[in-house]
Amino acid sequence: MTIEDKLKKIIRDVPDFPKPGILFKDISPIMLNPELSKEIVDHLAHLYKDVKIDAIAGIESRGFLFGYPLAMALRVPFILIRKKGKLPYKKVSHAYHLEYGSAEIEMHEDAVIAGQKVLIHDDLLATGGSADAASELVKKCGGTIAGFNFLVNLSFLNGDKKLEKHSSNIINLVSY
Repeated sequence: MTIEDKLKKIIRDVPDFPKPGILFKDISPIMLNPELSKEIVDHLAHLYKDVKIDAIAGIESRGFLFGYPLAMALRVPFILIRKKGKLPYKKVSHAYHLEYGSAEIEMHEDAVIAGQKVLIHDDLLATGGSADAASELVKKCGGTIAGFNFLVNLSFLNGDKKLEKHSSNIINLVSY
């Protein structure tokens, strides 16, 4: 069974969350399966073992779940990208629009060193707004985008199209 098959079997659909009409893809059952969780990290590490990546940036909060273990497996720094007001040190920020509102994310100003190639990781790619905003933060600090990685891609929302301006290296483990 492929990793995609295993993920499709364990990710659950939650209708009408966070609002009516949305079918939420819940990855939390993965966390209850340590063998599958390790297999995911090992699979991701294998995908990137020969790719020049200087750091991995994870988007709050589910992007931390596999982004940090992946960074450890690849022996590169992990960068926290968080919602506004959650980081204690000097930071850079970027505001962006969501399907139903707006948001602002931040990163410590010293998290990215100029010239670093940063892989951006999150649990899910929908419209691409969060990952696009994360890319802008990395670029503000002089980094470049090595690519994007998501566990889940909601391909019907075409989020990858928004990200292609930063990198064509977009990898998803499962698509719906």
